[in-house]
Amino acid sequence: MHTALMIILLLASIILIVSILLQHGNSDGLSGSIAGGAEQLFGKRKSRGYDAILSKITTIAAVVYIILSLAIVAIFN
Repeated sequence: MHTALMIILLLASIILIVSILLQHGNSDGLSGSIAGGAEQLFGKRKSRGYDAILSKITTIAAVVYIILSLAIVAIFN
């Protein structure tokens, strides 16, 4: 049980990191180099949808990460 929760926590943290790095920021860092192709492919109107999807993924991954972290501490301590 502990191993399964730790694996899910690892996946949630990786998804959280990737979704944050892919979001549009003030500068064109990693977001500009990767998401730039998606904006050209889908157009400007779809990029708002792309950013909205990344925002939802980030929120869900953060909630899962926090809940799993608290659950692991509560169950196995």
